[in-house]
Amino acid sequence: MAKLKKEELLLRLEDAYSRHSKPDFIPHDPIQIPHRFSKKEDIEIAGFLAATIAWGQRKTIINNAHRMIESMDNAPYDFIVNHKASDRKRFEGFVHRTFNEIDAMYFMEALQHLYVNEQGLEGAFIAKHGVAAKERISHFHQQFFSIEHLPRTKKHVSNPMKGSSAKRLNMYLRWMVRPNVEGIDFGIWKHMKPSELMMPLDVHTSTVGRKLGLLQRKQDDWKAVEELTSALRAFDSEDPVKYDFALFGLGVSREA
Repeated sequence: MAKLKKEELLLRLEDAYSRHSKPDFIPHDPIQIPHRFSKKEDIEIAGFLAATIAWGQRKTIINNAHRMIESMDNAPYDFIVNHKASDRKRFEGFVHRTFNEIDAMYFMEALQHLYVNEQGLEGAFIAKHGVAAKERISHFHQQFFSIEHLPRTKKHVSNPMKGSSAKRLNMYLRWMVRPNVEGIDFGIWKHMKPSELMMPLDVHTSTVGRKLGLLQRKQDDWKAVEELTSALRAFDSEDPVKYDFALFGLGVSREA
């Protein structure tokens, strides 16, 4: 693809963003899971669980996320706060790719610890030192695994301090932080600004980013996330991650 001038690239990004950031995006995406709810805590818990298993075929992701919510009596916050250890047996037999019943049960326990003993999911992303997404996600990782756990479960929560692109957590933060201007994201977390968000880097956004000349790095790691997000900030410094819709849409539709 011939390199586009900045003005041409901006027009292409804005056009793709406006075409793909529509509410009809929701029924085909895991974000439909938190959209089942109106209460803040239900939204953030359902969203976190859906984002955690958001890899593989979207239909399977959505089906398994619905299963998790149903196992919580379709009341995520009430279940997390009030459930007993024996209630976690509901997740026996649960599996989504490498995420299994052991992981699901620990997630229930860890979430209960966050909401009963700490400041909940939002509070776990508030780092004491620094406001950059990298530090926030790393702080959350530490908080989430602050109780006894098996090593295998740690692989299901990324840590950018180890170089991970943290795609699913960046996507989750987009859901929680970006304002609900398109009727898709929620904007229910106020401790973080949309300008501080980082791009969720997946096969679509990275491939299209490289084709458009926004990303040079070959590895899909945290450095690539920083490079792509920095490039997109040149087009919208206040809300660079809105172009997630543009790059993802261009990739899925194979327009780029």
